[in-house]
Amino acid sequence: MDQAVQDHAITPLSSHTGAEVRGIDLRRPVDDKIRGRLNRAFVDHSVLVIRDQRLSAPEFLQAMQLFGEVFPQHNPRFQVPDCPMIHYISNQDKYEDGTVYIPGEGYHTDHSNDAMPPKATALHAVKLPKSGGDTQFVNMCEAYAALSEKTRKRLDGLKARHVYQSRHSERKLMSLPDEKRKAIAEFVIHPLVRTHPESGRKALYINPIRIDGIVDMAEPEALSLLDELLAHAVQPQFQYRHQWRPGDVVMWDNRALLHKANGDYDMTRRRYLYRLMLQGDTPF
Repeated sequence: MDQAVQDHAITPLSSHTGAEVRGIDLRRPVDDKIRGRLNRAFVDHSVLVIRDQRLSAPEFLQAMQLFGEVFPQHNPRFQVPDCPMIHYISNQDKYEDGTVYIPGEGYHTDHSNDAMPPKATALHAVKLPKSGGDTQFVNMCEAYAALSEKTRKRLDGLKARHVYQSRHSERKLMSLPDEKRKAIAEFVIHPLVRTHPESGRKALYINPIRIDGIVDMAEPEALSLLDELLAHAVQPQFQYRHQWRPGDVVMWDNRALLHKANGDYDMTRRRYLYRLMLQGDTPF
């Protein structure tokens, strides 16, 4: 018997970003009508928060294919052993110098150094600290719409160079294994303003962790412009901040948002989430 979603089960979480979904068990079949509703809500709200799930890694993998095909993530060191298409997010990993690695620190959009970056990322909360560890989202469609006409004209046609890790990034990523490093592109070029293929809305497409320059622009001017755009985008009126609950499945639209994780919690408390990404297309 298919699991039903009641009419009142999808509730907006802010005026522009985020919707909460209740009354669905992702371990059970979902019919085409409900699947269509969920996918429409995802495009409309950019973040879906599906409450009260208890999924194994294989169940999470199966459930998220309601929204698209799985995108292979870049760093295999984080693979869940019995389900390698699922990776984990954890505060138990450390850099070579012994400091704690906080996955997702600093505003960014996932894997933009790919020619066809993932359209979505999804996390499932398996173990959480008692408080803290919120994820902040910035709606880049709203941020673009609020730019002056002069700035929008300045951005028209500009393209940025995305790499695995920008030399200008304050955040240090975990290194890739040699074979994986060789398999991904040295760089890709994407527009600074992209058009959402489903909603048609335009969004700023910047990534402080991945962008190392703007095509045909001097570095000082490019860095100044990128800093200006980021400062504009992260203003409170464009944000939704998610406070995690056990069992949450949260998926977000990389084509329309920036996000960041907060490491403001007791690091002696384990934080562990499953992560997967869904295939996207070439930004335009």
